[in-house]
Amino acid sequence: TPLLLAAFNGHEPTVRLLLESGANIEAREGNHYTPLLLAAFNGNEPTVRLLLERGANIETREGNQYTPLSLAAFNGHEPTVRLLLEWRANIEAREPDGYTPLLLAAFNGHKTIVRLLLKRHTDVKTRETNDYTPL
Repeated sequence: TPLLLAAFNGHEPTVRLLLESGANIEAREGNHYTPLLLAAFNGNEPTVRLLLERGANIETREGNQYTPLSLAAFNGHEPTVRLLLEWRANIEAREPDGYTPLLLAAFNGHKTIVRLLLKRHTDVKTRETNDYTPL
């Protein structure tokens, strides 16, 4: 949909216009991504903020069960991670293999996000299904 494309590309003014015109804020594409998931995946912080302000579900999940916070942490988008934490995203959200935002950030070497999550008291002893830890 146009809203999904605008969110994916970080075109915040277009997202605003489409929402004002009645676009479905929870619309999904083939892999079950919503506008919020796409914006978080690409680190489009202004678009993420707008979608949250307009009522997007902060705990929505895509086809592999990743949340917006998990996607932003996985891809190293610190401003988006900060924003989602300010909006009280679940810092311990797990996908089916047990990965949390901390494990995803550590796995990809995003040290600033790891530090940020640790400051928010995420579980440092967390393990995924193969027993990997953030350390």
